[in-house]
Amino acid sequence: MTDLSLPHERVLRRIGAVADRLGLAAYAVGGAVRDALLGRPTTDLDVVAVGPGSGIALAEAVAEDLGTGMAHVYPAFGTAAVTVPPGAAEGEEARLVLEFVGARKESYRADSRKPIVEDGTLDDDLARRDFTVNALAVTLNAETFGALVDPFEGLADLAAARLVTPLDPAETFDDDPLRMLRAARFAAQLGFEVAPEALAAMREQAARIAIVSQERITDELQKTVASARPSRGLAILYETGLLEHTVPELAALAGTEAVGGQGHKDNFYHTLGVLDNLVHLQRGRGVEAPVSGRDLWLRWAALLHDIAKPDTKRFIPGQGWTFHGHEDLGPRRHIPALFRRLKLPLGEPLRYVQDLVRLHHRPAALTAEEVTDSAVRRLLFDAGDDVDDLMLLVRADLTSKNPRRVRRFLAGFDRVEEKMREVEAKDRMRNWQPPVDGHAIMEALGVGEGIAVGIAKAWIREAILEGDIPNEHGAAYAYLLAHRDEALRRGALFDEVVRQLQGPERAATGAIKDAVFWGDVPAEPDAAVAFLMDVKDAALAAREATDAG
Repeated sequence: MTDLSLPHERVLRRIGAVADRLGLAAYAVGGAVRDALLGRPTTDLDVVAVGPGSGIALAEAVAEDLGTGMAHVYPAFGTAAVTVPPGAAEGEEARLVLEFVGARKESYRADSRKPIVEDGTLDDDLARRDFTVNALAVTLNAETFGALVDPFEGLADLAAARLVTPLDPAETFDDDPLRMLRAARFAAQLGFEVAPEALAAMREQAARIAIVSQERITDELQKTVASARPSRGLAILYETGLLEHTVPELAALAGTEAVGGQGHKDNFYHTLGVLDNLVHLQRGRGVEAPVSGRDLWLRWAALLHDIAKPDTKRFIPGQGWTFHGHEDLGPRRHIPALFRRLKLPLGEPLRYVQDLVRLHHRPAALTAEEVTDSAVRRLLFDAGDDVDDLMLLVRADLTSKNPRRVRRFLAGFDRVEEKMREVEAKDRMRNWQPPVDGHAIMEALGVGEGIAVGIAKAWIREAILEGDIPNEHGAAYAYLLAHRDEALRRGALFDEVVRQLQGPERAATGAIKDAVFWGDVPAEPDAAVAFLMDVKDAALAAREATDAG
């Protein structure tokens, strides 16, 4: 045993005093002890009490002693939680969560994650933990407060920065397969190495992760992505086969192929490189792990930016390997499906990741040409408030080993960003709002809501983006009046043609609408109708060919 200086000492001493009054032995265990030894902050404390029902009894007595209200009791699991609000305990300025459990031992059936739980000793309780660095305990009772209990030599493993299981790793991972993901997560968070025998067991039992709930798997993935070095954890998941069972779309990026001596890069390890670059750039912004909010979803965008490359990979003689369209297919198909399966949020985070992936080639394309105001306006319009994050992502996407190439692209991005500042100061395109709104357009056209209003609004937007008119109300309204009659004509034409569509022909409505908005529609009425009927036939033929293929 050795003595340890603990954070939140005043609260822990009060827990020890309550345990003494109840005649219980109480210990702080797990991550809080590990983090105290590493000098890492923590606001979650796990407490183990020895004896039947002791965890819940201690939690209820501590809640009364601290005046925090009733403990949250989970009798089916023999656990309880006490939330200490900021300032509720002396010296505690932040919210603190105390988790209580009675010492126990567990066994598992092969097809279930629900343990068979029995009362046990402190050593029994520590033996069921995932890694020796988390199987450390510190006494809280007054007589021996701060004494470290280390039955599995976790202190030595902590000093060596290695993750070793208290028991045989096959048994540890078989009992709870989620511990395999936790190994990858701790490696990413702490920079530790996973012991070779643990890695071997992870490879052997990777498929067993299927019995774990998706919510718990996703929680570990999120913590890994949010960590100080997410690429380290993801590489472990790939190399042990766990990635194939959790995020197979990422595993599918791995590997190379060559035709005639021409190969392409390994897109999985390229993705890890992009993630490493992004972490470095975020740190330059003052963002430190664990990240959250937009910073976390920006990492997901980096992780998924090439997700559709396996589906779009083609070898073209004389040109080499191409992945045309992957930046569109990924956001449209793969990313929504992955978010749904992982039970990630489908609102703003999904939209944000989709948009960044869809746009991640645009800034690079602008570096290859003279940057025009029009191109920059469109990028600012499409990216809106996400444009700064987009530029961080495209800089992170530079993983070339050719320093000259990297310098050339970085200089190009500098030019693009300078042009953005100039255009934004002049045209105010971020989160653009039309200078003439829908009500004013309806009043000018003399119609209610309908296709003609949409046409006029789209034409005004395009005129501003192209620089034909300034982003001002007067110029936009004058443009609207000048194109009023044509917008009305095309709106009426669209309504006339769509009324004639029957049954399956309605599948061509989108193509007809696009032609009405942007096509070279003949002025003569019959010719205009014939033109749109040709558009309909071509759209239906293309759809039929796609379905047949």
